[in-house]
Amino acid sequence: MHANFLVCFVSSVVHPFIHVAMRRTSNRCDRNHILVSFATIFLLLSNAIYAKNHKGPSLLILISCGSSNNVKDESHGTTWQPDTSYLGVDDKSTSVKAEIQDPSLPSDIPYMTARIFQSQSTYQFPLQNSTSRTLLRLHFYPSSYPNFNISNSYFSVVAGGVTLLSNFNVYLAAKALSQAYFIKEYYLAPSQFPTLHLTFKPSDNSFAFINGIELISMPPLFDTDPTLAGSIGPDDDFDSTAVAIPIQSNNMETMFRLNVGGQYIAPTNDSGGLMRSWYDDSLYIYGAADGVAVQANTTIRYKGLPSYIAPLDLYSTYRSMGPFVDVNKNSNLSWVFHVDPNFMYLLRFHWCDSEMTKPNQRVFDIFINNKIAASQVDLYAWTGSIATPTIRDYVVQVKNKTGDSQQLWVALHRTQPTKPKQNLRMFF
Repeated sequence: MHANFLVCFVSSVVHPFIHVAMRRTSNRCDRNHILVSFATIFLLLSNAIYAKNHKGPSLLILISCGSSNNVKDESHGTTWQPDTSYLGVDDKSTSVKAEIQDPSLPSDIPYMTARIFQSQSTYQFPLQNSTSRTLLRLHFYPSSYPNFNISNSYFSVVAGGVTLLSNFNVYLAAKALSQAYFIKEYYLAPSQFPTLHLTFKPSDNSFAFINGIELISMPPLFDTDPTLAGSIGPDDDFDSTAVAIPIQSNNMETMFRLNVGGQYIAPTNDSGGLMRSWYDDSLYIYGAADGVAVQANTTIRYKGLPSYIAPLDLYSTYRSMGPFVDVNKNSNLSWVFHVDPNFMYLLRFHWCDSEMTKPNQRVFDIFINNKIAASQVDLYAWTGSIATPTIRDYVVQVKNKTGDSQQLWVALHRTQPTKPKQNLRMFF
């Protein structure tokens, strides 16, 4: 069995450092992004209709900021357009080229050109379907540009009236992450307007910049409201007393998107044409008890799950606590994430149990920040069949404590069985 979990920040105003993280936990842990892949999508179509007709995003705009012509990224097979047609005719911004190409860049597109804003400027993008969520990615490469000291760049970004970044310094953020470039990813709530206005606002005596922009009209990734962690008791089953939190009108930022027990999944290997990245979960595992990474020995198929939810590779690996029942009684599989306080975070778990053939063979509890998110999770009982992918979403409020940063903990623990079982194992 494997589980992915996605952590998303949920708010009407998206915080600058909220990143959806998705991670799968179960006997195997697969990452989805979470996101906790940060994906909250709502579309006014039923899952069944959309899954049947969906072949890719209904709207895909790839912008190489500062480019003068269409440019093709050969490594991904995508074509990026110049940004000038989406800017106003009186725009006074400047196009520049990076003087240094860092070897860690996945491609020179869109990172080797940039658009510099010394005054407030707005892009206007058409929304093919304003009733669906819009996936927005902002690409930043804080390199050396002629006549501009990128370390002095402070700016805000507003999308459709929602502040995504405030007095943000890309250079300092990249330095803190020890990365030459990075991507900010947001899921914007459905809009009442046919056009998305994306505004860059330089701070006083400073300037803004951007290297690349992606817009994708999203399928209904989040069509069920998530469960509030802590709203069920230790002896309750999943649906008995759970409190659902409405998220259809919320904007979200992807914080983490992890493939539990598996390797990095590149955007070219993602499903549904969404071009998400799924990262190895090992950096986030707490303590020495990291379990056992396992590869499924059976064929995984989507069955009733829409293919755009996550790539099949995500469901083919997981992390297991192992076969030793006495050890499992007193141990957890745990992950820890550093997040900003005073926000709500959404976590999506992806599972696919490729081993259990009947109910009550593998049962476990989920804790988020020491709160019970789900009790007596029995994946076979949920799905009714072996090797069947399934997902569940949970939200938690992370409150401010001492210090500037707060940790978000995820722990999975074997449920104490009412009747002793032989060879009882737990996986994520």
